Amino acid sequence: MPTEEVALINGLRVHYTRAGSGPGLVLLHGWPQTSHCWRKLIPELARTHTVIAPDLRGYGRTDKPRTGYDKRTMASDVAALAESLGFESVSVVGHDRGARVAHRWGLDRPAQVDRLALLDVVPTREMWKRLNTEAGMAYWHWLFHMQPDLPERLAGTDVAGYLGYFFERWTVNRHGLEAAAIDEYVRAFSAPGALRAGFDDYRASFPHDSEHDDVDAAAGRKLTMPVLALWGSAGLPARLPMREIWLDYAEDLTSAEIPECGHFLPEERPEAVLTHLREFLKAA
Repeated sequence: MPTEEVALINGLRVHYTRAGSGPGLVLLHGWPQTSHCWRKLIPELARTHTVIAPDLRGYGRTDKPRTGYDKRTMASDVAALAESLGFESVSVVGHDRGARVAHRWGLDRPAQVDRLALLDVVPTREMWKRLNTEAGMAYWHWLFHMQPDLPERLAGTDVAGYLGYFFERWTVNRHGLEAAAIDEYVRAFSAPGALRAGFDDYRASFPHDSEHDDVDAAAGRKLTMPVLALWGSAGLPARLPMREIWLDYAEDLTSAEIPECGHFLPEERPEAVLTHLREFLKAA
């Protein structure tokens, strides 16, 4: 059975779920969610792996400091968590913002990441490169979330209404997440500091994350471990040439589109995601 645990990592109390035994497998959630998003996958993945699903810095039941939301620091948090649990290397699955943390983890510590699955994202650097009118209309929330103070003030007056907008618009059938899960996310983001921390995650995208990404790109540095890129057929990234984009960032790429799926792959189409992850992880 999964257990809920807390570890002191990089000066933070990091909450995580742990289940199973065997090789390490770290699951990293995105916004506006917590590690709760992996609940449908953890029991099956725990049949073959030690599954570790943390709440990222600033999210869920993990501490919400005022600094450290660049992906390099957030990746160092989860890397240190894996080390503290006795793993020299792990496989990593990241969704949304968690995939950006996972991407940075794979670049900064390639020896620590055996295999890397990235769900429904393109690299942050590509987002800025492709920010034309169409992309701006789709990804307006990036620019809004990066503004100082304003998102907290406006979203804070109706957390359920603000998050609910994304849970409705980003699911393929407009009700892809069950009410109990949405209630859990609203509870999490109603906690003191939670909205600010989530927006700080976005605020770190420029200049901090962009500067780190540009340095890697200039050096020709790519992900060297096997990479699996998955995206939903009705998600925002599906409007972009996903495989072609990730081929520029990964030396060994497998990719697939999940049909009839929006943004929240682990919750909307858990069986399809599990099928791809089992095959990918089995190849290790």
